[in-house]
Amino acid sequence: MSPTIFRHKGYRFFFFSREETRMHVHVSCEEGEVKFRLEPNVTLAENHGLTKKQLNEVEKITREYRDEIITHWKTHFSR
Repeated sequence: MSPTIFRHKGYRFFFFSREETRMHVHVSCEEGEVKFRLEPNVTLAENHGLTKKQLNEVEKITREYRDEIITHWKTHFSR
């Protein structure tokens, strides 16, 4: 299961339900996928195909929506 948190500028922000326990988010687009850890700060964990420009844009969006993503994480994984 990989619930979508939101979509923004062609990027899909989502979780995998049965992955590692550290708080993180996956972001996908036509070109590939990235994974950002959310704590203690937003940091890149993996990049599969995104350009530096796309990485910068996605990281900026992730930082902007970090609190919302964390709220979704806590709600989803508290079930």
